[in-house]
Amino acid sequence: MINIPGYQILAKIYEGNNSVVYRGKQMEDNQPVVLKFNKGDFPSEAENNRYRKEYEILRHLNFSGVIKAYALEKYNNTLVMILEDFGGESLKTLITSQKFTILGFLNLAIKIAEGLGEIHSAKIIHKDINPSNIIVNLTTNELKIIDFNISSVLTRDSYKLKNPNILEGTLPYISPEQTGRMNCSLDYRTDFYSLGVTFYELLTHQLPFTNTDVMELVHAHIAKQPKPPHEINPEIPHTISNIILKLLAKTADERYQSAWGLIADLDECLNQLQMIETIVEFTLGSQDISDRFKIPSKLYGRQLEIETLRAAFERVCKGSKEMMLVAGYSGIGKSALVQTISQPIIHQGGYFIWGKFDQFQRSIPYSAIVSAFSELVRIILSQSEAKLHEWRNKLLAAFGTNGQILIDVIPELELIVGTQPKIQELGPNEAQNRFNIIFQNFIGLFCQPEHPLVIFLDDLQWADSATLKLIKLMMTDVETKYLFLIGAYRDNEVSPTHPLMMTLNAIRTQSETMNYGQINQINLTPLKFENINQLIAETLFNDRVSVQSLANLVESKTGGNPFFVNEFMKTLYQENLLKFDSEQIRWEWNIEQITALDITDNVVELMIGKLEKLPQLTQKVLSLVACVGNQFDLNTLSLIYEKESFATFQDLLPAIQEGLILPASEAEAKNVELNLYPFLILNYKFLHDRVQQAAYTFIDESQKQALHLRIGRLFLENTPLEYRSERVFDLVDHLNIGRTLITDKSEKIELAKLNLEAGKKAQDATAYVAAKEYITAGISLLDGDCWDQYYDLTFALYKEGAIVEYLNSSFSESEALVQVILERSKSVIEKTEVYNLLVVQYTLRAQYEKAISAAKKALGLLEIELPETDLQTVIEREFTKVKENLGNQEIASLINKTNIEKSKYKVALALITNLMASTYLTSPELWTIIVLKGVNISLKYGSVAESCLCYCNYGIILNSSLGDYHSAYQFGLLALKLTDKWEISGLKCKACAGFARTFRGI
Repeated sequence: MINIPGYQILAKIYEGNNSVVYRGKQMEDNQPVVLKFNKGDFPSEAENNRYRKEYEILRHLNFSGVIKAYALEKYNNTLVMILEDFGGESLKTLITSQKFTILGFLNLAIKIAEGLGEIHSAKIIHKDINPSNIIVNLTTNELKIIDFNISSVLTRDSYKLKNPNILEGTLPYISPEQTGRMNCSLDYRTDFYSLGVTFYELLTHQLPFTNTDVMELVHAHIAKQPKPPHEINPEIPHTISNIILKLLAKTADERYQSAWGLIADLDECLNQLQMIETIVEFTLGSQDISDRFKIPSKLYGRQLEIETLRAAFERVCKGSKEMMLVAGYSGIGKSALVQTISQPIIHQGGYFIWGKFDQFQRSIPYSAIVSAFSELVRIILSQSEAKLHEWRNKLLAAFGTNGQILIDVIPELELIVGTQPKIQELGPNEAQNRFNIIFQNFIGLFCQPEHPLVIFLDDLQWADSATLKLIKLMMTDVETKYLFLIGAYRDNEVSPTHPLMMTLNAIRTQSETMNYGQINQINLTPLKFENINQLIAETLFNDRVSVQSLANLVESKTGGNPFFVNEFMKTLYQENLLKFDSEQIRWEWNIEQITALDITDNVVELMIGKLEKLPQLTQKVLSLVACVGNQFDLNTLSLIYEKESFATFQDLLPAIQEGLILPASEAEAKNVELNLYPFLILNYKFLHDRVQQAAYTFIDESQKQALHLRIGRLFLENTPLEYRSERVFDLVDHLNIGRTLITDKSEKIELAKLNLEAGKKAQDATAYVAAKEYITAGISLLDGDCWDQYYDLTFALYKEGAIVEYLNSSFSESEALVQVILERSKSVIEKTEVYNLLVVQYTLRAQYEKAISAAKKALGLLEIELPETDLQTVIEREFTKVKENLGNQEIASLINKTNIEKSKYKVALALITNLMASTYLTSPELWTIIVLKGVNISLKYGSVAESCLCYCNYGIILNSSLGDYHSAYQFGLLALKLTDKWEISGLKCKACAGFARTFRGI
C-alpha cells in the first residue's frame, strides 16, 4: 500500500511505461491533487533526474494553461510529483467517448493553442504534445497541458538518429525533425506538428498515419502527405482542414511560426461560424508574425545548384558513380547546400553520411571518413534486430578474417560484428592492397541499387593524405557503382599544387582513359541583391519593397556571403536595432541608426566582437575547446577546463544561448538543484569554422604551445590505458605542439613512445604521411645519449623511421636512418633485420643487385655464405643436404615439424624469402641456391611462415629441373597446408602460385 505522508491516495488514473498516476488529496486541507510516481521500485538516477527536471520546468511555467506542480516528494527509492487536480480528463479519453462539433473543436483548439503559446513564450519546447497530455474539464471549461518529462529549455535542440523504438515523444505524434532523420535541429515549431496530429485526430477520430511498423511510421512522418481531414469527414470546413495541413507541414518553415498566428486563424473561423454559420476560405497565416527573431533555414538563390545535385544523385541511382565538388569561400553556403539533398536521398532509400575535416586536426588520418562511417554504423544499429543480424552477416562475409583492419580505423564497427581476429603483418605494398580490398568490399555493401551511398566530406582543403588516397581508390574502382561522393572545399585556399588538386587531377586523368566515375563541380558565388532582399523580407515578415534599403546596407557590408549575412542580421537584433513591436505586431528598424553603427565588414572580426560580449568565463571555455576541434563533448571540455561537468556547462551556456555553439545531442537530466537548467548536453559543435577560428584567436600566440601541452597532459592523465590506443592521435597531436617546452627527460621519453605507437597505428591504416610525422616527432624528442640510455625505444623509432621514409618515397632519408641503425645496433640479429629492410626496399625499387648485396652481408653475419662463383657445385651440395635432412620422413609429415626456436634461423629465412624475387630475375642459379638453403634450414631446425615459400619453390625446382613431379606436388601441397595451419593468408597467394607450377610441367 502506497503511503505518502500528508497525502491520501484515492484511485489510479493512469499507468504507462515510465510512470503511474493517482488521484488523491492533501490531508491538511482536503485539496484534490494528482500524484505522479516514477514507475518501478528502483528507478535509475537518470529517471529520477528527469522528474527533477520536469518539476523545475513546471515551477517556472506559472500559466493558466499549464498544470501546476506543488511539490516533489521522496518515496522509498523513487520520487513522486504532487500536481494540481482540477477535475479534468485527458483529451484522449474524450476523443474516444464523444464527437466534437466544429464549434466545440474551435473553442477547444484555441485554448490548446493559447496554452502552447504560453509555454513557447517561456522558451520551452514541450516535445510531446498529444491528446494524452492535454487535460480538459468540460464543466469549468478549463484546459491544461501536462507531462514535461522530455521538454527542452533551449530554443533549439539537436536530434541525432536513433532506434525508432526508443525515440523521445509519442511516435504517432512526433514531428519529422524529432525522428532525428532530417539533418536539422529541432525548435518550438516541432510542437505545432504534434498539435496538427492532435487536431487531425480530434476531428477525424483517426491518425494521419496509421502504420503499425515503427520504421514505416517514421518514414510516413518524413515523406508522406496525410489525407486532408475534410476528405475523411466532409463536415470539416476546407479552411480548418487547411489549417491542420499547415500544422502538419514536413518542414518547420512551412508551418505556423507563432501560436498567435494560429490563434488568429482559428479565431477568424470561429467568428465566421458564429456570425454567418459557415466558414469561407481566407489566406492563412496573414497575422502569423513571430516575435522571435529567426532567419528561415531554407536556402536563397541556390535552386539551380540544388537541382544540379539532385540530378547527379538521380544518375547515381541508375548505376553510375560520381563525385561532385562544391567550391567557394568560407561561409558561402557549401555545407548548407549539400544538406538540402539529404532528405530526398533518404526518402529514396539511400544512405547519406557526412564527415568534416578540422582546421586544427589535419594530421589525424581519415578523421572525416571515420566520422561519416560512424554515422553509417549508427544508422545500422538503429534498425531492427533482424536487419542488424543481416548486416552483421554481410559485413563478416565482406571482411573475412581481416575485419580488424577497418575496426582500427572505424572502431564503432565492432558494435556490429564483434571482436575480430588479429591482423597479420604484411609488407607495405601487400598491406596497402589488403586495406584497399577490404575497404572496397565494405563500401560495396552499401553502394547498392536499393540504397545508393552518398558520402559528403566537408572542408576537403584540410584533408589528410590518407583520405585523399582513399578518395582516389573509391573513384577509380571499376567495381563500385551507386556511389555519390560530394566534397566541399574553399577554392581560394588551394593552389594547383595543393594535394587535393593533384589528387583530383590524377582521378580525372585516369577517368579519361579508363572511364571511371566522373568529377563535376559547382562553384558557389555570393548571394545576389534579390536573394538578400527576400531573406530579410521573410525574416522580418515584411514585403520586399519595405526592406530594400536595409537589404542594400546588408549587401554592402557582407558582400553577399550567406553566413556573414545571417550573422550581421543577428548582430542588428542583438544590438536592439531590429525590434518587435507587440502592439503593432510587426518588426521595426531605423536605417539611419543601423548605418551609423560601426559594424565591421570582416566576418572574423564580427565573430570576435560577438565573443567579446560573452562573459569572461565563457570566452575562456570557448578558447579552450577551440583547441579540441569543431565538434566536442562535455566530458572532454570539463577535463581541460578542470571543472566538474555542470559548472562547465553553465559557463558554456551563454555561447549556446547566443547560437555560437550548437547542441549535437539531446539534453540529459542531472541531479542538480537549479531553477531552470537541471540537465546537461553532452555533445556540441561550433556554429561555423569562423566561430572556432575567432575563439582560437583569444589565445595569445605565445601561450598556444603551453596550452596544447597542458591539454595533452590532461588527456594522457585521464585516459585509461585500455582506451589509449583509440585516442592516441588526439593525445599525441596536442603534446607534440608543445613538445619543445618539455624539459623533463622521462616525459620526453614517454611522448616518444606515444609517437611510436601513433606512427605504427597510422602505418597500419596505410596513412603513411601521418606515420612519418609521428615517427619524426618521436625521434626529435631523443637526446644524444638515447642509444645508450633508451636503446630499445631508439632502435624501434629509427627502424620505423626508415620504413615510413621509404613508404613516403624518401629513399635517401630512409637509407640514412638505416646506416645509423647499422652503426648503433648491438646484436647480429638486429643488424640483419635492418638489412632485411634494405633487401625489401631495393627489390621494390628494382635495384636487384643492391638487394642481393645487402642480403649477402646480412646472411654473412649469420654465418650463411652465398657463393660468388662455382654456383652449380653449391647447388649439387645443397641438393645432397636436402636428401640427408629429409631422410626417411614422408613429405606430408613435415607439417608436424616443430617451429624454429633460434632467432638466427628465423631471420635467415626471412632474408632468403625476401631475396627470392631479385635472384629469380637476375641469377636463376643463385635463386636455386637460396631456395635449397631455405629448405635445409627448415628441415634441420624447424619451420616458420617463410618455410612455405621455400617448400613450394623447391617443388618448382623438382618439377622443372629433375622431373620429379610426384615429390614436386607433395612439397607444393605441404606449403599450402602450412599456410592453412598457421593461418598465414599473407603468404597463401604466393604458395598457391608456386603450387600451381609444381604440376604444370613448367
